[in-house]
Parts: sequence; structure tokens; C-alpha cells
Amino acid sequence: MSASCPPTGCATCGSDHAAVLKKLGLRLDKWDYVVALAGNPNTGKSTVFNNLTGLHQHTGNWPGKTVQRAEGGYAYQNKQYKIVDLPGTYSLLSASPDEEVARDFILFGRPDVTIIVADATCLERNLNLALQITQITSKAVLCLNLMDEARAHKMTIDVRGLSRDLGIPVVATAARQGEGMDELLRVVSEIATGQLVTAPHRLAIRSAPIRSALLKMSAMLRETFPSLEPVEWVALRLLGGDPAIINAVATDTLGGLPGTSTTTTTNGVNAKA
Repeated sequence: MSASCPPTGCATCGSDHAAVLKKLGLRLDKWDYVVALAGNPNTGKSTVFNNLTGLHQHTGNWPGKTVQRAEGGYAYQNKQYKIVDLPGTYSLLSASPDEEVARDFILFGRPDVTIIVADATCLERNLNLALQITQITSKAVLCLNLMDEARAHKMTIDVRGLSRDLGIPVVATAARQGEGMDELLRVVSEIATGQLVTAPHRLAIRSAPIRSALLKMSAMLRETFPSLEPVEWVALRLLGGDPAIINAVATDTLGGLPGTSTTTTTNGVNAKA
């Protein structure tokens, strides 16, 4: 593709990018895979969403919440993807409605892939959320966005080294210019279809008493909620006194929360057709 071609491909240059990416906007009655789009505020997350779907942030509220959501779709290599743009958050500790919505969708909605959009100019601050997400799901890719601004500030990032340290793919992008979007599409496809199996590095519990309590709690959860994943993360939140998780266990709804099956809905968003 020539440098002057738009990121969606060009008939004059013979690029086949347009043949593999079709921006569906809201025209999505059924889909093969669900992609969650997560990240801190002001990371260019909406630009990535718009780039993939062709929308301009078509938003509405999550049912029962004042938190806004945006969703759309795209087709890639004969598969249809539903992409859910989660609220911009700095953590998943459920301290706010935004964090609760984002965490519950990743945890109970079980998206096929989670794209974590990070600002390349302030990576350290963004990695906190990335590490929290990879404790919940292994099917993740870090979209290292705003690389154009990082270069303008004479910043260099070892993308391969970062991927090695995190244990997930890292794709450098400048979504406003369409830079890196081809690779992001390819990596998302490979994770969703199982061609690429990720193995994020998980935080180790070094305290023997806490580790022992975690193992016992995990065993009880597996017995009560056999389909629950990730058991260890939920057990750790219970031990930490997370009120939302405690309430779900007390009301016997943890294993049956909307979205625990990919054939149901999560907060009003279909996880699979």
C-alpha cells in the first residue's frame, strides 16, 4: 500500500486491505467474535474504535447505568467482530460505576479478545490497568497508541521487550493516521481464532498464609461455580472484601451473572449471536 493510501485500502494501488477489513458500523445482526476495547481516558481509544467500525462514537448508556457505552462492528477475513468500547478507567477495582462496568464485562462477558489501548507517551501510568486486565483474561493485546506523539517527544519504546515482559502481544499504533491498524487487526484475529495463544505474566502471591487461603477459596469456588473463570482472581477479590463479588456469592449469582455464557448478554450487550 502506498503511503498516500487511506488505512482502509485503495482501489488504485491494488491494496487488498479493503478486502479484509469492512467497517460495519451498527450493521451487525450477528457476529463470530466479541472484542472489548479498554484503556485509560485520553489514550485514543475512541479513535481506535472509530477506525475499526467507521462510526463516530455512537453512544448510549449501559442498561441501569448512567455510564456511556459504544459498540459497533467490523468484518475481517470473512469473520464478523462486535467491538464494545468500555468506559475509560484507570483501574478495575470497582471503585466507580465506570470501573464496575468495565470489570464486569471483561470478567463475566468473557470477550474473545480484549484490546488494551495505552498512551505511549505515559506508558508507566497506563500499565497499571493493563496488568489488572491480564490478571483476569489471557486473551489480550496491548495497543500502544499515540506513537506519533511519542516520536515527536523523542521517545523510544522497546515494543518487543515490552511484549516479552507482559506476556501478550504489543502493537505500536498511531490510530489517527491508521498506522499499525493492519497489524492490530491481524493479532486480534489470531487471538480470537486460537492461532495465537497468549500467556500473560501473573502476579505471584508470596505470602504463605495468603496463598493458602487463596487455594482454599479457589477450591470452594470451583465446586460451587464450576464454569467460573478466572477462579484465582475472583477468590483474591473475595479475600480482599470486594462488595460486588461478595454480594454475587451471597445471592448465588456469581456463576450465573449475565454474560457468564457467551450465548447470553452482559449488561445488555449480546456476547455472541
